[in-house]
Amino acid sequence: MFSSLFKKNKPKSPSQDTPSIMGLRLGGSFEIDPLLMRMTQDSLVIDNAASSYIIKAAGIAELDGTWMFRFYTDDDAFLQVIAEGGKKAEDVVDVKLFHFYDTQDIASQSVWDTLLNQQIGTPTYELENHLYQRVWTSASDYHNPVYVQERTYDDEGEMSETDQFIMLFEREIANDCTESLFLSAEESEQQGGLNRCFVLSTGITLSPSQLTIHG
Repeated sequence: MFSSLFKKNKPKSPSQDTPSIMGLRLGGSFEIDPLLMRMTQDSLVIDNAASSYIIKAAGIAELDGTWMFRFYTDDDAFLQVIAEGGKKAEDVVDVKLFHFYDTQDIASQSVWDTLLNQQIGTPTYELENHLYQRVWTSASDYHNPVYVQERTYDDEGEMSETDQFIMLFEREIANDCTESLFLSAEESEQQGGLNRCFVLSTGITLSPSQLTIHG
């Protein structure tokens, strides 16, 4: 699990450091095995997920030798790739396809504080009458959200940085699979001040045979 803070560095030009791994890159595309979706669709929170995706933005964050890549698509989804010890295909330890479920604006400091200190890190989280168990363990019932900073590049050459406070949950579904629930309290500097929101995403884990990458 992520246990340290991502280091904050000076922004680089998108042309110098656009995230890429396993052939996944900005402007590329990928497909997932349609059989996987047919087998699990009825058990998932999302409906009618696509099997083909075009990458419209790419993000990266680093944590003491662990790298988190995210490839955002044209279908309100993102492919998350975790690599340990390096940024090559052989370093990949986990691949998940997430779909955005909901984004909620955070209007006040008190709501933000409650979200971070009481809501995100509970042992379980309920969504649409499904109970998800927290994946990351803690000595206490409540687990403080893990801080990360993501640098994201889009297909128009723009780069942005987002501070995120995250937590991962999962539940068992059909065919010995699990559905993940990813919670993220996010803040970023925008014109006019600080923008904050709470993002909920659900996803499934992919094996190499269930993912086809097009450069």
